Amino acid sequence: MNNQQNYQQPDAAHEQQYNKAGDPVFAAGRKVRNPNLPYKSAALATWLSLFPGLGQTYVGYYQLGFMYVVVMALCITVLSLGILGPFIGPMLAFFWIFNLIDANRRAHHFNRSIDGMTEDDVPPDFEMPNLKGSLPLGIILMVVGVLILLDLNFNVSMAWVEDWWPVLLVGFGGWLVFKSRKTQD
Repeated sequence: MNNQQNYQQPDAAHEQQYNKAGDPVFAAGRKVRNPNLPYKSAALATWLSLFPGLGQTYVGYYQLGFMYVVVMALCITVLSLGILGPFIGPMLAFFWIFNLIDANRRAHHFNRSIDGMTEDDVPPDFEMPNLKGSLPLGIILMVVGVLILLDLNFNVSMAWVEDWWPVLLVGFGGWLVFKSRKTQD
């Protein structure tokens, strides 16, 4: 059954209305489709998921897409270290196939949700991320940029980065602890 056939066009008696929270008002026992949300192509979501997480991001599940990228990167890193290869290799193949199926399933679910065919709503983090400034991230990007410029243009060796990169993890962890302590006060 085509999703567009189930689209319920509001008539004059059932004009599309939204409550103060932005949720659609139900008409004739079913949610009226929000015309501001376009359908998502399940085929495109699957194709984008050849790079794990990109299909989920296309559908609107940004956090899940990022999590899939991290899982894939960790699996590849562990495989490159040569440990747990017989376990991680098949898991990586399964995860890659699961990722493709999941992106397709989520796109279909998204389309059914905006048609009002399911009780679930669209992903809560559907809107594009806000690009307001971030002081720590801005400083990190500037420092990395300066280091790359020094290495490429002024022949300054970056060999020390290989030995000292864990300092970034310690600093980031300390910053998270500081922020959590600050919010508790």
